[in-house]
Amino acid sequence: MPDPGLDPVIHTEARLRVVSALSALGRGDRISFPRLQQLLDMTAGNLSTHLRRLEEADYVTITKTHEGRTPATYVELSDTGRAALDRYTRALRALLGGQL
Repeated sequence: MPDPGLDPVIHTEARLRVVSALSALGRGDRISFPRLQQLLDMTAGNLSTHLRRLEEADYVTITKTHEGRTPATYVELSDTGRAALDRYTRALRALLGGQL
């Protein structure tokens, strides 16, 4: 069977959930780390690990800032990440449709 071209960075369940959730945001929109953690029902450590891997692949952009004296972290899906998710989705559809 030919390689369906499923991106190994996205293909793990947790990272697929992360990029899918972020793709629902508009381009340039971002979400706070705690809100993303809540939406995905993930521990902070687990989410951080997966975000680090996505950031290394340039699929997400992480912005650390302060709101007053409180640290704040925001996450957004990069254009590279959107394109990767689009390729992944097409490859998965082709695989499921037997169009390899």
